[in-house]
Amino acid sequence: MRNAVTLKLPTIIAHDDFYEFCKMNDDLEMERDEKGNIIIMDLTGSEGGSFNHEVNVEVGIWNRQERKGKAFDSSTGFTLPDSSVRGPDTAWIAIERWKALPKEDRKKFAHISPDFVIEIRSENDSLEMLKDKMLMYIENGVRLGWLIDPQNQQTFIYRLNGTIELVPSFDTPLSGEDVLEGFELRLSDLWEEE
Repeated sequence: MRNAVTLKLPTIIAHDDFYEFCKMNDDLEMERDEKGNIIIMDLTGSEGGSFNHEVNVEVGIWNRQERKGKAFDSSTGFTLPDSSVRGPDTAWIAIERWKALPKEDRKKFAHISPDFVIEIRSENDSLEMLKDKMLMYIENGVRLGWLIDPQNQQTFIYRLNGTIELVPSFDTPLSGEDVLEGFELRLSDLWEEE
């Protein structure tokens, strides 16, 4: 197993050019860090991909019922204030913030930090790298983030105020707190053990 590959470039590719580069290589999942390096991610295994999908479905069902925002999957890139372009496994943005974006910006890698993100550790992800990524999201204005670690059946909750909470069991319900009000998810309902 290997981690993502980072391509270091001599200059930063402009926003629109990076968007076009990603479209030309749409069979690859890519992000760009704040230094302009391009990160090419591995595909997720089938078991992990199924779990990711189930988590996305739960956020989507809640969002459809509440109609308070827009939910996004891992194929969506966002341009964060530090100029990085990131694609969390799940993201959610409050509807008033989404509607305030120019329509042209919404069609590409929108210049906005999601209000809520989920990263799900796949079998080939480094937990430490994902923890760094979660801190980067918070530093860029994400209000609430969940780092879900199926290998250890635990979740790290990151909050805008800088606190990080470890939830040591998938049996403990996770709360959307004041960001996704009323949303609750028990990961043990979605995770299938052999």
